[in-house]
Amino acid sequence: MNGILSLPPLSRRAIKVWHRNLTVFIRTWHVNFFPPLVEALLYLFAIGMGIGSYIPEVEGQPYVTFIAPAILTIAVMNSAFFECTYGSYVRMYYQKAFDAMIATPLSIEDVIAGELLWGATRSVIYVVIMMPVLAAFGVISLPLALFAIPLAFLGGLMFAGIAMCFTAVTPGIDTLNYPAFLFITPMTLFSGTFFPLTILPVVLQYLALALLPLTHLVAVMRMLTLAAVTPVVLLHLAWIVAVTVLCCIIAINLMKRRLIV
Repeated sequence: MNGILSLPPLSRRAIKVWHRNLTVFIRTWHVNFFPPLVEALLYLFAIGMGIGSYIPEVEGQPYVTFIAPAILTIAVMNSAFFECTYGSYVRMYYQKAFDAMIATPLSIEDVIAGELLWGATRSVIYVVIMMPVLAAFGVISLPLALFAIPLAFLGGLMFAGIAMCFTAVTPGIDTLNYPAFLFITPMTLFSGTFFPLTILPVVLQYLALALLPLTHLVAVMRMLTLAAVTPVVLLHLAWIVAVTVLCCIIAINLMKRRLIV
């Protein structure tokens, strides 16, 4: 257990891995740019304005405004999680990119840290693409909502760390379906995204706060994008930072165990 929680040696060379992934992303920008743009529009029209037309107000605001922060947080979670599960697994196992990078002066820790940074960066890119759409519909409050961008990096790093832990222990790429369906999908539904957490039974509220990282990210994102920041934001941020640090450390150490043959 001490080995899993030990601080891994890292260097600035991890940026090289991050830059490699960014370069690949830019080369295929036409494939990567439109999904978050279309996703934001689909959520706004289908849920915010479609279902929202049957819901007068939620917590004193239009339903489409209530779910706008959730649209951003779900994008943060999905982009980082799936990049560092399926994406990282493909680079590790099928493309053999990890083997090639480790054959250079890059260490295993640098490679995994670079992957985690890239997962967080991808979350930022998605939020930056989606925010102008939400702003155009007037469902987020500028300029305070701009703090959603650094929050996206922090939240993306948290979900990248969680994702890499699953990647480190999965026996095959098909097995990654389990955390996707049994962890990500329930979290998308029961973290205060599409309805207030307070309408759930008290026990489920406590479970969501204790076990579902998206709950805290949604809460902070909602405070920022709706310009309703309260001191409680510090508790949510402290939880996110603690889980991010813990999961990233565990992820790097577990991946090192997997890659050392």
